[in-house]
Amino acid sequence: MSLTFLTGGARSGKSALAVRRAGRSGLAVVFVATGQARDGEMSDRIARHQAERPEGWETVEAPVDLVDAVRGLPGDRCVIVDCLSLWVSNLMEHGDDEATTVARAEALGRWGAAYPGRVIVVTNEVGLGIVPMHPVSRDYRDRLGRVNAILSRHADHAQLVVAGRTLTLDPLED
Repeated sequence: MSLTFLTGGARSGKSALAVRRAGRSGLAVVFVATGQARDGEMSDRIARHQAERPEGWETVEAPVDLVDAVRGLPGDRCVIVDCLSLWVSNLMEHGDDEATTVARAEALGRWGAAYPGRVIVVTNEVGLGIVPMHPVSRDYRDRLGRVNAILSRHADHAQLVVAGRTLTLDPLED
């Protein structure tokens, strides 16, 4: 049906918007989470996100093997993937090189574009600030930028979320 790509800054309202849209979709919802509770602050953050979701939604945890996790989903769902930002971080920690990360993103984009239900992908936009000083931070920013561009290219609908408001991004031109 459709792949929607939501990007924006941290705490801009992307996840809340995805949850609202999925709730209005009329489809059963699968929330695919990429975050991992590695400390108390992250555990609290995940708990807050979980509390925002209606009961009855299925949750799939896929911090690394995201593509394999979504490929097995029934085709009549609204799938929220939240978020690519943590996924890319997890892939780097997992030891993936940039080519592997990009290949995984391309596979995810192809899946999302072909999925018969609805897909909403959430990610952070990290390329609007200064160039990071540390090489790992620059690598992360560059990889996430490439992953975001790939998913956006596959999306039927792409929006920038700022302060809970959306700006629809123009379709790609050849």
